[in-house]
Amino acid sequence: MSTFFRSHWVDAPTNVTELAGGLPQGFRAAGVACGVKDGGGLDLGLVCSDAPGTTSAARFTRSGTQSAPVLLCLDRVNLEGIRAVGVHSGNDNAATGLPGLEHAAVMQAAAARGCGIQTEQEGAVASTGVSGVPLPIERVGVGIKAAADALRPDGGEDFSEALRTTDAFAKRASLEVRLGAGSVRLSAQAKGAGMISPGFATLLCFVQSDAKLAPETCDLLLGVTVKRSFERVSVDGQLSTSDTVILQASGESGLHVEPETEDELRFGEALDSLLRQLALEVVRDGEGARRVGRVVVRGGNQEAVERTARAVADSSLVKTALYGGDPNWGRIVQAVGMALPGTAPLAVDVAIEGTQVCSRGEYVPHDAAALSGAVQRDEVEYEIGLPGEGAEAELFFSDLGHEYITINAEYTT
Repeated sequence: MSTFFRSHWVDAPTNVTELAGGLPQGFRAAGVACGVKDGGGLDLGLVCSDAPGTTSAARFTRSGTQSAPVLLCLDRVNLEGIRAVGVHSGNDNAATGLPGLEHAAVMQAAAARGCGIQTEQEGAVASTGVSGVPLPIERVGVGIKAAADALRPDGGEDFSEALRTTDAFAKRASLEVRLGAGSVRLSAQAKGAGMISPGFATLLCFVQSDAKLAPETCDLLLGVTVKRSFERVSVDGQLSTSDTVILQASGESGLHVEPETEDELRFGEALDSLLRQLALEVVRDGEGARRVGRVVVRGGNQEAVERTARAVADSSLVKTALYGGDPNWGRIVQAVGMALPGTAPLAVDVAIEGTQVCSRGEYVPHDAAALSGAVQRDEVEYEIGLPGEGAEAELFFSDLGHEYITINAEYTT
């Protein structure tokens, strides 16, 4: 039985086996404490590919106030050939001006040097934590040196721990993926719990594989799978400054995943399932969340279903009802109407956990007691139908409870 693929919304591909841990061939990683994060925990991570032919792809936040590491990666990193990734938690180096950019550049050079790489452009950096606070770059520099000395093939767990801020639990996985000519490995480490919104989620995620992929294949597969995972989640509707997802492929397995082949399909399915489950883990964490909701909206045009799904997923009223295990479908109808003004009387359908409660804008008699029991589960599904057919949108979202307020009310104090 899989311990990672635990959501009934994500199916583990039949050609995938969950592993106890470790990194794919060609990778080493480490996590150390350098004093950036309060409390003395691990807060500096380094992951390196020892293969000169490593290929990669990356996606970043679309925020208008991107952090210094994101700006640096977009401007000064060869995104098709990333071999070193340096990450720190406790400070996201955002809203720090020119000094922040200079610190990100120092960190980039140190990460590349720590991995024995001569070309700084093959080094990427990322950050997470409090915004608007100068980065203690001296501590980061010392941390990268310590991490470089601690690099090892089984260092993924420490690297994962170094990413965490308000995360209640680690988010990582290691998989074996069976292809036509043999097997390759996939591993990933992610963080995220708050400031999560589609387009895309507030998080860091780093994925490694020993498959041999062309840069174009890396970019295609990452782009498609991010759209089905990290762009489909919401905790609080807040877009972050620092979101970063990086896929690296060392090629050390010797198995080349050719474009438009059965192997590309199998590898893509494995990556898709991996990222969708990680995205759900981010939502499940949700800074005090009890439950995860899934809203699926079907209707006549893509703009309407997307707007409706996001309105429901971001609604404080819907989210608090989910937290309380309250099947208050009137909150759903309210969110739909807010998303689609000027369409009254809207013939909307609503079903919760398969129970139809509203049809064409009218109440449907149903077993309220049974429905109340159904929404006590860890995962609750909402289906919404709009007039017409042909479009569909899906979003995963967390509930909203007391602990979220406590965490964010005291985040810097």
